[in-house]
Amino acid sequence: MNLNGRKFVMVSSTASVVNRNSPTEFLYREADGVVWGSYTGDTVTLGRFVGTRAGDLVSISYAHALKAGGTAGGQSSSRVETGDDGLLRLIEEFTFEGDDTRHVSVCAEVPD
Repeated sequence: MNLNGRKFVMVSSTASVVNRNSPTEFLYREADGVVWGSYTGDTVTLGRFVGTRAGDLVSISYAHALKAGGTAGGQSSSRVETGDDGLLRLIEEFTFEGDDTRHVSVCAEVPD
């Protein structure tokens, strides 16, 4: 498994309502266990992340600019699952800086 070049869309989140018409989209890059990428979408103007992958566990730090104004950042730990269709899903547990509330989101791979 390698995340390089894979695109995901958020399908659910406990931190915000997901706009199904323009969900947040994530583009992943990976080399030698290091992951990084960018994201944009319904609540985010521009976001970046960097971290590592060990097996099916991805650990990242992220920061983004909010469409409503301001910025947010934090840490995320994702479990990578492979669906029956062969596409990946990321089950993410994340927190925002300055807030210990643990949130969960699900992101689904978008086929090419």
